[in-house]
Amino acid sequence: MSDVRTLQSPPAVQRGALKFLIAAILISVLSAVALSAWAQPHHGGMGRHGGWMGSPEHMSRMIDRMLDGVSATDDQRSQIKQIAQSAAADLKAQHEAGRALRERSMQLFTQPNVDANAVEAARQQMLQQRDQTSRRITQAMLDASKVLTPEQRVKLAERMKQRRDTMERHRRERGQLDAPKS
Repeated sequence: MSDVRTLQSPPAVQRGALKFLIAAILISVLSAVALSAWAQPHHGGMGRHGGWMGSPEHMSRMIDRMLDGVSATDDQRSQIKQIAQSAAADLKAQHEAGRALRERSMQLFTQPNVDANAVEAARQQMLQQRDQTSRRITQAMLDASKVLTPEQRVKLAERMKQRRDTMERHRRERGQLDAPKS
């Protein structure tokens, strides 16, 4: 007869290896989820911050295009460009702060022991940073709305809706956006 023996690791080694494997899988899954969430496109029509992060020349052209067809005066255009440039400078700093927070969050998930309290604190900081960004964009929009007449704002809103609808239709055609629900 043949003597068949199975090799068995001591129970402590098995438990340690199992814990390591579970931790590695958990970190991999959480990292993938976090990275994919941060990498998702933001469908605001003009990029992540509504076009605020472009070069001054790009922003100037964007504003001119946006104000074409609403009978904006040169003075209105100038005021709105100044508002946008000021907001863009503030948003650039906030964007860098957000990047640092995302990097910090990823570092937390790569530690041997993931500290749930530190992860939650980082999440709260990211929420606060996004709220600051939203507030700054809203303030710029309010400032710009004071420059335009009510009729100009209505025309502008109609133009922006048409542009958003066109962009969504193009994304759907390319398969980057789900079809609208009926």
